[in-house]
Amino acid sequence: MGGRGKGRKGNRSRRKRSGGNELSVLPAQDRMNLKMQQKAKKKTAEKYTVWQLLEKTEEYMDNFNYEMAELFCQRALDMDPTNLEILDMMGNICMELGHAEKAKQVFLKAVELSPDKGHAKYMYLGQIHCKEEALQYFSKGIEVMIGAYHNQPTMAGATSFTEEMEVTTKDIAAAFCSVAEIYFTDLCMEEGASEMCKETIRKALEYEPKHPEALQLMASYLFSMEQTQDAIIH
Repeated sequence: MGGRGKGRKGNRSRRKRSGGNELSVLPAQDRMNLKMQQKAKKKTAEKYTVWQLLEKTEEYMDNFNYEMAELFCQRALDMDPTNLEILDMMGNICMELGHAEKAKQVFLKAVELSPDKGHAKYMYLGQIHCKEEALQYFSKGIEVMIGAYHNQPTMAGATSFTEEMEVTTKDIAAAFCSVAEIYFTDLCMEEGASEMCKETIRKALEYEPKHPEALQLMASYLFSMEQTQDAIIH
C-alpha cells in the first residue's frame, strides 16, 4: 500500500515537472515563446482597451511594421471578434504579410457579418481566388461599391463619413479592370470571354475615361483581336 502511494506521488511529481499539459511536447524555445505570448496577451488585455489596441495597430501599420501590427490587431480581435473594423484591418495586415489563407478566413467572416456593406473585403477575396470564384467576389465588390458611390451625396453631411470612406470613379474603374483581367487571362478560353472582357473595359472607361489601366487594357484587347490600328488610337 505504502509503495503504491509513493509511486502515484512520484508520477504526479514527474507530470508537474514535465508541465502536465501539451506544452511538455513542444521544444524548449517554442514553449518559451508560447508562454511569452500568453503572458503578453493577458497583460495587454489588462492594459489596453480595444480602441487603444487599434490605435497601436494603426501606428505600426503607418510605420510598415506589419508583424507588430498583427499582434496588436489580433489581441483586439480576441476581445471583440465580430468588430468589422478590426476584421478589415486584420485582413489587410495579413495580405501585406502574405498570409493569404488567414486573410481569406478573416474576410469571409466579415462577409458573413456584413454582406452588403464594405466593398474592400470582396476585392481582397477576388485577389486571393482565381477564375470564376475571383469573378464572383469582384462582381459583388463592384455592386457594393457602386451602391456606396451613388449614396454618397446623401451621406455627405454625416459626421461619420470621412474622406477615407469615399468611393471614387477611379476606384470603380480599377475594379472593372480587375474583372477584365480575369477574362483576359484565366477565363480567356471560356465562351464569350472576349466580349465580356471588352464590355467590362468599356464600363471602366465610362466611369473614368482617362483611366491609365483601362486604356492599356483596351489597347491590349484590341491588339489581341488583331485590330492594330484601333489599338494605336487608344
